[in-house]
Amino acid sequence: MPSATTVLVSLDLVGTAAFAINGAMTAVRTARLDIVGIVTLGMITALGGGFIRDILLDDLPPTTFLDGRYLAVAACGGLIAFVLGQRLEKLATPINVLDAAGLSLFAVTGTLKGLEWGLGATQAIILGGVTAVGGGTLRDIMVRQVPAVLHSGLYAIPALVAAGLTAAFDAGGLALLPWTVVAAAVCFAIRLVGVRYDLHAPRPRDMKSRD
Repeated sequence: MPSATTVLVSLDLVGTAAFAINGAMTAVRTARLDIVGIVTLGMITALGGGFIRDILLDDLPPTTFLDGRYLAVAACGGLIAFVLGQRLEKLATPINVLDAAGLSLFAVTGTLKGLEWGLGATQAIILGGVTAVGGGTLRDIMVRQVPAVLHSGLYAIPALVAAGLTAAFDAGGLALLPWTVVAAAVCFAIRLVGVRYDLHAPRPRDMKSRD
């Protein structure tokens, strides 16, 4: 029977792969990049949030840089997107599911690390959100787009919900397992509902009228 740590690391690596594939797919769709550019964007998407988190905590070098598994999985995700290219569009649904899983887990683990480092609940929640969406934000900036997290889909909101629940469960003295799994599941469900029904965060009234 695998330990809880093994399960969490395994899920973390699955999320890393999903983020890498999504990031590399963005490069394939929106920018004329070679293999180096595509793999680089995939790796930045997968690892960027963790990099930002660890830099803010002054935990250097970043954990995801020290653990070769994360680098290898992120690079492989980028290579998969490069090789398969537009054919990955047919796998949009499973990739969205994996992406939602990665978002959920990164939000939880980012919050937990902030709490372990002695941050207050609010700061830990922010750190969890940054961990979850930071890589995608860096990716969009590199291809000169307004970060998707700022204008489309339910992405940051479910991540912050998971981070908030994680901090609340920790403050209540509840066991990390299974309650962090509950927090991740809530994020996962909100994200997939948003994808399924094309839901977005509230926008100004005049902006909605132009859509």
